[in-house]
Amino acid sequence: MKIPPNSIHRKRNKDLGLPELIAIALGGMVGGGIFTILGISVSLIGYLTPIAIVIGGCIAALAAYSYVQLGLYYRDEGATYSFYKRTYPGSHFSASAIGWFIIFGYISTLALYAYTFSSYAISSTTFADNIWVRKILAIAIIGVFTGINLWSVNGMGKVEDLMVYTKIVVLFIISVVLMQHGTTDFTTFIEHLAQDAEQSNLLTIMIVASLTFVAYEGFQLVINAVNEMTQPEKNIPRAIYSAIGLAILIYVVIALGALFALPLDEIVKNKEYALAAGAGDILGALGTQLVVAGALLATSSAISGTVFGSSRQMAVIASDGYFPSALSRRVRGIPVLAIITMAGMASGLILIGGLELILEFGSITFLLVSLLMAVANYKIRKKTHSSTLITLLAIIGLGIGGILILYYEMANKWKQMLFILLLYTALAIGAWWYAELQTKKKKRSA
Repeated sequence: MKIPPNSIHRKRNKDLGLPELIAIALGGMVGGGIFTILGISVSLIGYLTPIAIVIGGCIAALAAYSYVQLGLYYRDEGATYSFYKRTYPGSHFSASAIGWFIIFGYISTLALYAYTFSSYAISSTTFADNIWVRKILAIAIIGVFTGINLWSVNGMGKVEDLMVYTKIVVLFIISVVLMQHGTTDFTTFIEHLAQDAEQSNLLTIMIVASLTFVAYEGFQLVINAVNEMTQPEKNIPRAIYSAIGLAILIYVVIALGALFALPLDEIVKNKEYALAAGAGDILGALGTQLVVAGALLATSSAISGTVFGSSRQMAVIASDGYFPSALSRRVRGIPVLAIITMAGMASGLILIGGLELILEFGSITFLLVSLLMAVANYKIRKKTHSSTLITLLAIIGLGIGGILILYYEMANKWKQMLFILLLYTALAIGAWWYAELQTKKKKRSA
């Protein structure tokens, strides 16, 4: 595919190959999302949870199509923000707004991953129910991986490789063992599945599938590394589609492990560390320790990958004037202030926000942003050589998913939805302010 004349060309360090890129995408996806979503999903649709997870993965794959096509066309590490800005160059506000929304979406998922890390880390201690110990530990782990990302790109990539591929092996083995030795056998599981299929409706299943979308957020981080990867024309699609396929498999196996090992009420009660509780009941202390180790690796790699990708996107947005210009400064190619700012704001969200609020804000944000990416890709589908059918399917699927989450929120948690809407309003005001500054600046220069 030809690179368009207006593409941004920067010197590539070529530190990241396909294994590192898949690790970055999986690191961003297989983090706190799946553990948190498990309890919510089981409370709504029970044994149908794996089906909703697969549907959510299909929605994510449709969303990824537009990211891949736009990524290959523009070759810009600004990714989501830059794609929309360059597809719709006439509006400062739309560029600024999508930049603010996507960055704060990353901040919410960074907080979610850190929160889940701390939940597992203290799950077997006397501090398990102490909310402030959990929050302090969550902030501390963000600080650790902020330091790793400030250290070096290559160092981050190697650490990410080790954590991601180790966690996949650990979680996969533990989940399979739980399926084989759990309290529920295969025949009983099928009976429960059939019973839940009769009692649940398609609307509820689709709502859960939409909520699981945040568990697949992270594949976009690959594109943020376009200036630091080898052979982007081959490695971008390979890394993203491979990572989504692996994530679906891992999530289904984790869900099955929990469903075979634990009664539904125990999964709902233990929420984000339900898998560790199941392993403890069946395999004893060793099982709990293995699951905790896998979960800590999962959330750690998610934190590292999210800090890496989102900080580079923040630096690009800042260089265009929609964030403070200091955030665009780099040392040895690393956006130091952007990394520190991402970490600081995620820490602030941990201090003031609850787990479900963070989760659902992230789900709504990434569905909305992915929908806008699909619309942008549809506009220039001839330039990106995209399939009209696949792009339209993505727009329809993401649009329905967003509507379903809003319906669920308004019907069940209207106060939380009101807070989310107020947060979006604040973000829109900030985006408008910086857009106006850029408009005035261009008028003065003209």
